[in-house]
Amino acid sequence: MSTEIQVHRSVSVPLSPDKAFALFTTRMTEFWPREHSIGSSPLDRVVVEPRLGGRWYEKGIDGSECDWGRVGDWGPPHRVVLLWQLGADWKFDPELETEVEVTFTEADSGGTLVELRHRHLERYGGQAQTMYAVFDSPGGWTGTLTAFAEVAG
Repeated sequence: MSTEIQVHRSVSVPLSPDKAFALFTTRMTEFWPREHSIGSSPLDRVVVEPRLGGRWYEKGIDGSECDWGRVGDWGPPHRVVLLWQLGADWKFDPELETEVEVTFTEADSGGTLVELRHRHLERYGGQAQTMYAVFDSPGGWTGTLTAFAEVAG
């Protein structure tokens, strides 16, 4: 059995957990890096269907849709798990599942600690370390959460 490989990032935002959860799940388009698109058409919006088993996908400005994965757990306002199903070639792979768990914990300061763990990168097999480096880079989850914090205020 292989060792689990994960990227862990956190950021504090001046919002309540329910507002931070809503921003992350229903307004992802506002902070998602535009260049992180796999569609043939420029990114119009990112959609997370708000339910267990819901789709996670991008919609292009031409109306086309590209699946990224689905909702593995829906626990507002404290937790969401998004199943990332993009292969190392950045194409949807229904056979691949890595987990992006995001938790929203009320901080003593009144804001919310948002923690993101992208787990099971070992499932990329021979590409695991390469994908870890991508997700762990400044342009990976760090940049996405930084943009999230900026939108949060």
